Amino acid sequence: MSDPFFTLHRDLPREGPGSAEEVAWAAGVAGVRATARIADMACGPGGDIAALRALAPEGQVTAVEMTPHMVAAARARFADDPGVTVIEGDMARLIGPYDFIWCAGAAYFLGVTEALTIWRDVLAPGGAVAFSEPVFFTANPSEGARAMWGDHDPVTDAAGIAARVNAAGYETLATRPVSDAAWEAYYGPMEARIAALHPEADPDLTAVLDSEAEEIRLWRAHRAETGYLLSVVRPA
Repeated sequence: MSDPFFTLHRDLPREGPGSAEEVAWAAGVAGVRATARIADMACGPGGDIAALRALAPEGQVTAVEMTPHMVAAARARFADDPGVTVIEGDMARLIGPYDFIWCAGAAYFLGVTEALTIWRDVLAPGGAVAFSEPVFFTANPSEGARAMWGDHDPVTDAAGIAARVNAAGYETLATRPVSDAAWEAYYGPMEARIAALHPEADPDLTAVLDSEAEEIRLWRAHRAETGYLLSVVRPA
């Protein structure tokens, strides 16, 4: 029996909010060059690889993902590009060096401080990391804003993320909220897939579809209070 979560997520163009414009902004802050060696941690089906590759046309993008069907999807998308390598593996076990590490919405699997500590060993001198992490934009988030994150590790504010960065021995170069357009790039295709799957869904799949639909509703209702913060950081 297939996992209902993957039934929904299979063949989506991306596995989290993001856009080429935000990749370009982060790379600009980090000073990424055309010859850069870039790692895309937890790349999903490869939603950000093209944007990363455009920033380093003379470099190399190594994309890392643990889910086999997402690895296959990313490899298929970039099969004709010798500058892209997609690895089925663990983002905590990578051999560098890399000039730039990109991690969209997945650092929490390791923990921000833990991830940055591990990745320090694979960063080239002067290298930087860009990652997005759940955050509250207000000191008093509503119940709905808190409900969006479910049982996620405690969600903090920008200062809390900066403290985790500092604990790993990094400095924050710049931050910005992940844009509404980036969220819609993720949620729009998901909504279409939810609508397509619902009519013939069994109870287990229905529960997953309804849960994801509720997440989308909560974000749209409370996006002024919560979302992702994109941080660009470098070892101090």
